[in-house]
Amino acid sequence: GPWMPRCRMGTTAVLLALLPTAAAQPTPPSGCGHDLSSLYYNLCDLSAGWGIGVEAVASLGVVTTFVLTIVLVASLPFVQDQQKKSLVATQVFFLLGTFGLFCLTFDFIVGPDFSTCTSRRFLFGVLFGICFSCLLAHAVALNFLARRNRAPRGWVTLAVALSLASVEVIINAEWLIITVARREGGPPDPCQLADADFVMALIYVMALLVAAFSTAWPTLCGHYGRWRKHGAFILATTGLSMAIWLVWTVMYLYGNQRAGHKPGWDDPTLAIALVCNAAAFVLLYVIPEVTHVTRRSPEQAFEDEGYPTRGVGYETILKEQKSQSMFVENKAFSMDEPSFAKKPVSPYSGYNGQLLTSVYQPTEMALMHKGMSEGPYDVILPRASTSPLPGSASSTLRAEDAFTAQARHCSIPRDTRSCQVGERW
Repeated sequence: GPWMPRCRMGTTAVLLALLPTAAAQPTPPSGCGHDLSSLYYNLCDLSAGWGIGVEAVASLGVVTTFVLTIVLVASLPFVQDQQKKSLVATQVFFLLGTFGLFCLTFDFIVGPDFSTCTSRRFLFGVLFGICFSCLLAHAVALNFLARRNRAPRGWVTLAVALSLASVEVIINAEWLIITVARREGGPPDPCQLADADFVMALIYVMALLVAAFSTAWPTLCGHYGRWRKHGAFILATTGLSMAIWLVWTVMYLYGNQRAGHKPGWDDPTLAIALVCNAAAFVLLYVIPEVTHVTRRSPEQAFEDEGYPTRGVGYETILKEQKSQSMFVENKAFSMDEPSFAKKPVSPYSGYNGQLLTSVYQPTEMALMHKGMSEGPYDVILPRASTSPLPGSASSTLRAEDAFTAQARHCSIPRDTRSCQVGERW
């Protein structure tokens, strides 16, 4: 009937309306599901292996950096060197920047849109600025340590790193405002920016990299050699980073266009550069610093070994107790002696009755107490006599005569014990 042509025309119109929709939904590559958006095809596309490989390395880097951060913070109470402990805060800040670089790698694997392009343009320079600022601040502190064995305080080094990194934050924020928010001739689209503008916004980051590399060299010539290995870590890290930046910059600006893969190879170039540089940070700087942070310095080891007898031990306690008991006994012995007023007068005018420190000489009172029960006092201790000797009318008994008299008296067998005491005296 007359309604048949109208039905055919309606069916044709419906098919024509559905054709653009079918063309807008491309066939998912092998390895990706049908419900997955085309924005995430690089994460699962088996034909493009770069996305899966970079994704695996970035995932491993995220886990490794997180674990190293926990280990570094947990080892802080065990750090014996105060100079190393003051640099832990700067190293933790560096680890946060490295963690961000591994996470930003996924942003370059995912397809471009407004949010991903904005985060790429802003975070690429900021995260690298954090890492290179920490390396530069650490290199400056190492120069003080290599020459004076003393560095600025930890908060000063961290403040220097924060100040240097904040400059790149300001630069990238202004750059995005100028190039995206005030773009003329259409809606703002950060994905439509020129490649040369992206590289030009990273000039300050390149300056930080060169400054860190140059500052680390003088640490190898310092007076204190134990800080040279830390300078070598920074040199190796910044040297490899300079090589990576040179390669990806040349490929991003000229190499991809020469090879005929200008739009397709841009994201893989930046993603591989990110993951390679972040891995260099972990392998050449973070892991060596974490392993050396709890090691004792040679000066501390020498100080501990220089006084081995000062440790608390059983022999030390016995020596202290013995010395204390001897002091108490000597004190009691001195208290038992009578006063100087009751002592008999000695024939030696130069003897004052006190003990000498270098040579042991018994006192008169000690001999008297020891020999009182064994013999008469005048035999043990010779006294001065007033009887004159032949040839002298008023002279007193001399010491030689006293000893002669004592020897004559010792010839008697009954006083042998008292004579022995006198001979010892």
